[in-house]
Amino acid sequence: MFRTPQVILFSEDVTRTAEFYAGLGFAETFRVPTEGEPIHVDLVLDAYKIGIASVSSTRDDHGLDPVPHGQRAAVILWTDDTAAAYAELTANGVPALAAPHRWLDRLLIAWVADPDGNPIQIVQQI
Repeated sequence: MFRTPQVILFSEDVTRTAEFYAGLGFAETFRVPTEGEPIHVDLVLDAYKIGIASVSSTRDDHGLDPVPHGQRAAVILWTDDTAAAYAELTANGVPALAAPHRWLDRLLIAWVADPDGNPIQIVQQI
């Protein structure tokens, strides 16, 4: 019945947020409109697909009332070196939420935030 799931994050600045995720290695696969300021951008990393939708378009076009800021959802990114990824991101101005720490004695996890405040978990198996 269903296929090709993805998560949509709401943003007041779709371009800024899409560029942020592109900087993490996501590749843009869809944009509306194709020129000018987008109201929606889809990006993919491996088979993980996220969309960035404008708050105003979501309200105007679909009648929803999205919350544009805060910790509404989390993006999880697996890596081979959580500490190095966290250090690089925070050195480049990405807001830190939680420094690398062990969890369940088998994972090393750190948290940063995207430009809209969504938490991003950086995780590796140890």
